[in-house]
Amino acid sequence: MAKQMSLAQKINVLRASVMGANDGIISVAGIVIGVAAATADAYAILIAGLSGSLAGMISMCMGEYVSVSTQKDSQQRAILDEQKRLADNFQAEFDYVKQKYLAQEIDPALAQQATQELMSNDPLTTVVQERYGFNPQDFTSPYAAAIASFIAFPLGSILPMVAVTMAPPALRIGVTMVAVLVALVLTGYLAAVLGDDPARGKAVLRNVAAGLLTMVVTFVIGQLFHA
Repeated sequence: MAKQMSLAQKINVLRASVMGANDGIISVAGIVIGVAAATADAYAILIAGLSGSLAGMISMCMGEYVSVSTQKDSQQRAILDEQKRLADNFQAEFDYVKQKYLAQEIDPALAQQATQELMSNDPLTTVVQERYGFNPQDFTSPYAAAIASFIAFPLGSILPMVAVTMAPPALRIGVTMVAVLVALVLTGYLAAVLGDDPARGKAVLRNVAAGLLTMVVTFVIGQLFHA
C-alpha cells in the first residue's frame, strides 16, 4: 500500500503547485503581451504563448526537482551527522535538548522529564527536530514537487493565452492585464497562506507588482519592435 503523505508534505506539494501556476501566469502573460504589443496577428501571439508555456513547464519541473532534491540531500547529511553525535556522545545531545527546553522557561524538573521520555523513545528524531527544525521521517518528495509544477505551470499559462486571443483586438492587452492581475491576487494570497505569512496583504501586493512590472516591460519592448 502506498505511503500516505503527511500534512507537511502535502503543504509543500501545494506550495509547488501554487508557485508553478503563479509563474505560468506571469511568464506567459509577459510573453503574449509583448508579442501583442508588436503585432495584431492572433496566430503569432498564440504560438508565442504556447512556446513559452512548454519551455516554462519543463524549466519549472526540473527546477523544482533540483531544488527539493538539494534540500533533501542536506537533510540526509544532517541526519547522518546527528547519528554520529548520538553514537559518540549521547549525554551531550541529551543536554542539548534539555537546554532547548530550559531556554523556553520550562520548569527544570519538567524539562528533565520531557527530555528523558523523548530521548528514550526516539532520540534521533528528537535531536534533529530541536537542532535542525525538521522531522527526519518527513521528507518532501522531489518527484511530487516536480510533477505538481509540471502540471500547474501550463494550467496557469492558460489564463493569459485565452484572454489575449479571445478578447477583441482593440481591448486585447487591457483585458489580459486585468485578468492576470486578478489571478495574481489569488495566487499571492494562497502562497502567503501556505507560507504562514501574517502580512498577506503585502504578499499579494508584491505578487501583483511583479506581474505588473513584467507586463509593462514586455509591452514597452513589443511597442518598440512594432514601431
